[in-house]
Amino acid sequence: MDRSSTSDPSSRPRLQTVAVIGLGTMGTGIAEVLVLAGRDVIGIDISDAAALRAGAALEAATARAVERGRITEAERRSALARFRTSGDLAAAAPADLVIEVVPEDYALKHEVFTALDAVVRPDAVLATGTNALSVTRLAADSAHPERVLGLHFFNPAPAMKLVEVVSCVLTDPAAVAAVTDLAHELGKEPVTAGDRPGFVADGLLFGYLNQAAAMYESRYATREDIDAAMRLGCGLPMGPLALLDMIGVDTARTVLEAMYAASGDRLHAPAPVLGQLAAAGLTGRKAGRGFYTYQAPGSPVVVPDALTPDAAAAATGAREVRSVGVVGSGTMAAGMAEVFAKAGYAVVLAARSPEKAETAKGRIAKSLDRSVARGRLTAEQREATLAAITPAGSLEALAAVDLAIEAIAEDLEVKRQLFAELDKVCRPGAVLATTTSSLPVIACARATSRPQDVIGMHFFNPAPAMKLVEVVRTVLTAPDVHATARAVCAKVRKHPVDCGDRAGFIVNALLFPYLNNAVKMVQEHYASLDDIDAAMKLGGGYPMGPFELLDVVGLDVSLAIEKVLHREFREPGLAPAPLLEHLVAAGCLGRKTGRGFREYAKA
Repeated sequence: MDRSSTSDPSSRPRLQTVAVIGLGTMGTGIAEVLVLAGRDVIGIDISDAAALRAGAALEAATARAVERGRITEAERRSALARFRTSGDLAAAAPADLVIEVVPEDYALKHEVFTALDAVVRPDAVLATGTNALSVTRLAADSAHPERVLGLHFFNPAPAMKLVEVVSCVLTDPAAVAAVTDLAHELGKEPVTAGDRPGFVADGLLFGYLNQAAAMYESRYATREDIDAAMRLGCGLPMGPLALLDMIGVDTARTVLEAMYAASGDRLHAPAPVLGQLAAAGLTGRKAGRGFYTYQAPGSPVVVPDALTPDAAAAATGAREVRSVGVVGSGTMAAGMAEVFAKAGYAVVLAARSPEKAETAKGRIAKSLDRSVARGRLTAEQREATLAAITPAGSLEALAAVDLAIEAIAEDLEVKRQLFAELDKVCRPGAVLATTTSSLPVIACARATSRPQDVIGMHFFNPAPAMKLVEVVRTVLTAPDVHATARAVCAKVRKHPVDCGDRAGFIVNALLFPYLNNAVKMVQEHYASLDDIDAAMKLGGGYPMGPFELLDVVGLDVSLAIEKVLHREFREPGLAPAPLLEHLVAAGCLGRKTGRGFREYAKA
């Protein structure tokens, strides 16, 4: 392939005829994308049944496209006419591009690539759809290694915008440019990456999935709570264990094995539960059972099984709560006071001075005004909510509350002093709660004479909008206190998830290692900020890319949480990325300072 053709797109050959080898779900989806974009597609599979299924799936998909007005009937017929199947690899002879999507088995892919040398033209581009195996090794197997690259579509290929174009040290830049052009013409967003297991999106995603599996295996939290926490706390389209079931537990284990072999990072060593499930044939949706049980093999519908929790039993024995005291005057304290008052509780908002308490109530009034303007609240409901909130400049005002919850600075000694004071002020039997996101709840509990009454209730910011609350029990928390916290969550229309008292709880323990690994990718010059953010939004369905999120959260806050996780779990892979530490030392803390990983216009 002529290297001089890389700079001028008009001079590069158009990849018109494409052979797709392997007509499973992914191969069929890629074929659909190609024919609808005007390409001639040769679908190749040794299974006649697979070829028939692919043709039927393509007919059904194009028929739906006509029904939805996306294409005309004439365009549909033209697209179907451009698709033909074969059981013989020799059918790939006229192809400008060959895309291999056979199962993730090196021996099988090696056989395909070496056989193609005798079939296709010397200038044809050969692409592997792997996300776990070495593109370099497959290229080295070929008689023309310069034309071999990775082309990683995401499932379902017709819907997912991301395509990773993967080159190795042997790949001709002209081949990369030609395939990148094709991805753009297909309406995809190509991200270029080097050859390492998982590439960009899966390289970040599978470490997170593995940690979620390990969290479940340790019985730290239920599968339902882990998945709900990441959906509601991070806005993800699917929880990690449900996603593992969709991907296939066996497939995930294969990817992680490859990642661990390359990185040596224990966080990539597959959680034993993945191997146990795979060995038992419980590989997820495709088997009808994995972490969850499904209506039938291939069905996305989850059905109850022996592990499904009894939601009604969780709130049994709760103490009565009619009044709530909120300690603090910041955004979180005001947000929680608003949430409790809207739910009908009498709320005492206690700050360090009457002025600070009044300011916090004023912040609540503005929030309620916005809700009225948007039609989410009536003027009468606004007045009733404000009337339920009593601002106070002293903790003494909390003497009669049934639940006292703090939202002060994330400083353990400051929180311990507060809980010692609450112990003196609050009535016997009152529940004392902390909203800490990273500090040990037991340390707050031990600052009191009643550690059995202390629990963590970690609300997420902004509290009025975010549905999740992590309910954190210590080894001393009384069962009725736990039941009370869950009952309060239900009354304020939040979704409680249970977890034990360890660093990060569920959300931060899974989220921040993923963010830290993204920083490491940039630090190692593997991919750019923009490519990584695009990969996670387009390939993983994340509402924000990792660097967008880091700049919003604050790099100093993120670094502090990373340090807490590293100190607690002692995993080398959890050590904060030096780049993150350097930016914090330089005062580049994200949006709040106008510069973090990116620069922002001053307000």
